[in-house]
Amino acid sequence: MSAGRSNRFASKRVQAMPESVFATMDRAKARARAQGLEIIDLSIGSSDVAPPVVALAALRAATHNPETYGYCLHTGTEPLRRAVSAWTARRFGFAPDPETQVLPLIGSQEGFANLLLATTDPGDLILAPDPGYPSYYGAIALAGLELARMPLLEPNGYLPDLSSIPTETARRAKILLMSYPNNPTAAVVTDAFMREVVAFCRAHTILLVHDFPYVDTVYGDYRAPSVLTQLGALDTAVELYSASKSFHMGGFRIGWAVGNADALAALAKVKGAVDFNQYLGIQHAAVAALEGAEADVRRVAKTFQARRDALVEALGVSGWSVPLPQASMYVWAPLPRAHADSFAFALALAETTGVCLAPGRAFGEQGEGYVRFALVRPPEVLARAAARLREFAEVEA
Repeated sequence: MSAGRSNRFASKRVQAMPESVFATMDRAKARARAQGLEIIDLSIGSSDVAPPVVALAALRAATHNPETYGYCLHTGTEPLRRAVSAWTARRFGFAPDPETQVLPLIGSQEGFANLLLATTDPGDLILAPDPGYPSYYGAIALAGLELARMPLLEPNGYLPDLSSIPTETARRAKILLMSYPNNPTAAVVTDAFMREVVAFCRAHTILLVHDFPYVDTVYGDYRAPSVLTQLGALDTAVELYSASKSFHMGGFRIGWAVGNADALAALAKVKGAVDFNQYLGIQHAAVAALEGAEADVRRVAKTFQARRDALVEALGVSGWSVPLPQASMYVWAPLPRAHADSFAFALALAETTGVCLAPGRAFGEQGEGYVRFALVRPPEVLARAAARLREFAEVEA
């Protein structure tokens, strides 16, 4: 549907949802293509790395097994739930109950939206990060929730300041949402911060939702902590995982939730009304990845680290100094000094050079003044994008 066109069938929920930044940038890409420009699309975090060989082999085998063709009810997901529990035990040192504390998802984005429907009522209040992943805002609008924004500011390491949340807001909040390693800022957290946020949520009887897709996209010695390892976390928290980032299976749409049994039981009930779980062949692929792709995960993390280094160095040569992230597949960069409007900058850049970035304001009010680079191209392509940015900035100046 064209942007700006009214829709007489759209509900108030749909009308409250913000337009997707990815749709906006897609139109800019189309205009650039029409001019014959080569597109270097760094606006969306869709990995260009192939899934693990073991996962693809498992999927191929499943397509020849007629037992995988039918609907998959909850009992059919047991192999995946057990694989998730075993992976969690190896990774974080605790084994969630695969029957009550693990639930497969058709991607963590679907899981988050349905979790809101399962655990809140219209008018309830949610504490959510600003900037934050754009689909959060759509899911919040769809659930009819009141949004209280937690500013993620550079001086605070892009962490929410829990002490600044008004007492009445904390008393009313039903959910606190966070995501580290963070999208879009690439910020990371320590175990100490995880303890702080768990204590805050327990004190105020808030469901803590930790979106954790970048658990494996970490650099150097940094290891991303799970909120669920903190004392009392299973009383108050749910963590969402995705095979899209860890195993580069974005199109497969497979993920899982781990955490509080009551919250997951409510989520399972909602999901039971709208889906029959993911195709068993895709579940088999996820199991194979969880059980046999650890070496692939480490190797690909080094690939993204090399891309990070190449891009930050190339931007530095262009006079654009940006922080070196410890994790995620993004670089969060302040706009060049002569620019103030991130949407105007990103659209003009795309239509003039073919380099597509995500404007910071699309991630929330606090994102204005920034753009996000996705590290989804090889180092030489990232360097070429940086060179075009330098030429663009000189023309614009």
